[in-house]
Amino acid sequence: MKSTIIAAGLAVMLTACGSSVKEGNKGNPFLSEYNTPYGVPPFEEITIEDYKPAFMQGMEEQKQEINAITNQRSMPDFENTIVALDQSGQLLRKVSLVFFGQNSVNTNDEMEALSRELSPIMSKHNDDIRLNPMLFARVKEVYDNQEKFNLNKEQKKLLDETYKSFVRGGANLSEADQAKLRELNSEIAMLQLTFGQNMLKETNAFQLVIDNKADLAGLPESLIANAAKAADKAGMPGKWLFTLQNPSVMPFLQYADNRDLREKIFKGYINRGNNDNDANNKEVVATLVAKRNEKAKLMGYNNYAEFVLEDRMAKNPQEVYDLLNELWAPALAKATDELKDINAEIKKDGGSFEAEGWDWRYYFEKAKKSKFDLDENQVRPYLELNNVLQGAFYVANKLYGITFTPIKNIPLPYAEAMAFECKEADGTPLGVIYFDFFPRASKRGGAWCGSYRPQSYKEGERVGPVVTIVCNFTPPADGQPALLSADETETLFHEFGHGLHSLFRDVNYSGVGGVPRDFVELPSQIMEHWVFEPEVLKVYAKHYQTGEVMPVELIEKLDKSGKYGQGFATTEYLAASLLDMDYHVLNEVPEDLDVMVFEDQTLGRRGLLRQIPSRYRTTYFNHTMGGGYTAGYYSYIWAEVLDSDAYEAFVETGDIFNPEVADKFRTYVLVPGGIDDAMDMYVNFRGKKPNTEPLLKNRGLK
Repeated sequence: MKSTIIAAGLAVMLTACGSSVKEGNKGNPFLSEYNTPYGVPPFEEITIEDYKPAFMQGMEEQKQEINAITNQRSMPDFENTIVALDQSGQLLRKVSLVFFGQNSVNTNDEMEALSRELSPIMSKHNDDIRLNPMLFARVKEVYDNQEKFNLNKEQKKLLDETYKSFVRGGANLSEADQAKLRELNSEIAMLQLTFGQNMLKETNAFQLVIDNKADLAGLPESLIANAAKAADKAGMPGKWLFTLQNPSVMPFLQYADNRDLREKIFKGYINRGNNDNDANNKEVVATLVAKRNEKAKLMGYNNYAEFVLEDRMAKNPQEVYDLLNELWAPALAKATDELKDINAEIKKDGGSFEAEGWDWRYYFEKAKKSKFDLDENQVRPYLELNNVLQGAFYVANKLYGITFTPIKNIPLPYAEAMAFECKEADGTPLGVIYFDFFPRASKRGGAWCGSYRPQSYKEGERVGPVVTIVCNFTPPADGQPALLSADETETLFHEFGHGLHSLFRDVNYSGVGGVPRDFVELPSQIMEHWVFEPEVLKVYAKHYQTGEVMPVELIEKLDKSGKYGQGFATTEYLAASLLDMDYHVLNEVPEDLDVMVFEDQTLGRRGLLRQIPSRYRTTYFNHTMGGGYTAGYYSYIWAEVLDSDAYEAFVETGDIFNPEVADKFRTYVLVPGGIDDAMDMYVNFRGKKPNTEPLLKNRGLK
């Protein structure tokens, strides 16, 4: 169930919070109202000892609330059954949002152990709700007689989603099959958790230590300074430490002249989880894929992708493959052309070898400089982090009139985080948003937008969300500001788009707050279109030393080079999307599945260039094996069809900040959560369904 049953979506009645505080739990911050500015979690007061008691009490309270629903004598109706269920589990939701948020940004051995302890308990709790026959009988009674209740659109959608979640949760299965489903759900949850923990271990375990300054040739001074700082912190003064965190490994592959060292760090990166050690993910994946397939069969589907996609915009695997295959051929052709350029640069450089994976980024930089006289290091000084953030705020203000004001003296999810209050133009509060920008060993990789409190209503008043945006950007060298790459700048705008979606959402029920996975990237990806618009660059792209606005000629170079490299970028992304789908369309999973052989075969038969590994290889593909984007990594390109077409709506007016178009996008896409079907939301905004032409044009594939 999207919002009444957890992970980040467990819900509960407000009256339950703190109503049955056990003597031993006094002082636990979760068991009373937060006495903090804006009602944010009191992060500095929460200890590891507070989580488990709050989880256990939250589950107990939700059980009591479910019992109250099923034991009442009143005939089932929308309020006493559907709304009561939607409002159940508030304490559990409260602690879950903080625990899983903190476990992603500031984990430790104790938190990882606790997450493993809680996983089967939480899985059983969720199943106890989904598979409660008395509860499902009441939900079905309301669903079958919904015409009696005169429901509005939002209420009807909540009812539909609630009923569907029970059916998809196994409520119609036999008692024996339900017992099997419980077992599978618990095993799947633990395997996904294990996969993510192994991936973090593998990322943190690799170290490339350099003690010869000559081996630093080609690297930017800022990267060298950060490597020296990392080595000092690791107890290796006078050396330089490079890791598999993106801000370290990616620029190393781009700029390091030492080919042997590029090969070493490249192989470390692409072999995470594939080292036959205690963090080996090969067997984890093989078992996980088999268990997911078994669950799908139990639920009456041919494979897991069919089960997942039934609830998405795509509806079925063939629709996904049709889109991916339409893009594969032109992307691969572009990548092949780029490989020719790269090999030409190798020859120009005096090399007698053909490019390998660890050469691509290095010689691509040289090819781009040769073609466009553009080096990323020319751009970084103009992309100072705070200025980029203000640029994102500027775009949001121009589009929607909202403002962002720094908040001081507020609890922070991590010491380096920043907090802002978001308000409407008339001063009405919308919510609070945190930013946490830099990598650390206790933080998982990548970038994401989460929530410590989703938007809701309490006693008829809107409660604004507490949103968090987490990134892993290049940290600043000592005494220097943080300077972003072009890719990191796009990432900030992207995650900020997710943040705006959360801030604007305005729904009455938790169960309609979410949107399909293949729609959720539209609000984030459309924000990327403004990043390098000249009008926007002139606002935020200012040299960190001189304050000079990025010169027009540099902006023009950025524009001309913008589509160069899309062969690589699109191909590596599509490869991962196809790999994800290929695992989950298996109707039968071989008992002896060798995931690395499977990966080689599934991508090899499509002609993937050996120099381009899948963006995420099987053993570190957390999007799908960790659970969030299972049979759904295609969602980014699916949503890109939408966002490219949606941005055209602005361009067509001659004003990229057209207020009428922005108002329609906010009204029909950002505000309603999942009240409307996803395609209906898009058509309500655009007036028509999207097509792939704008996407192909934006990526230079046509």
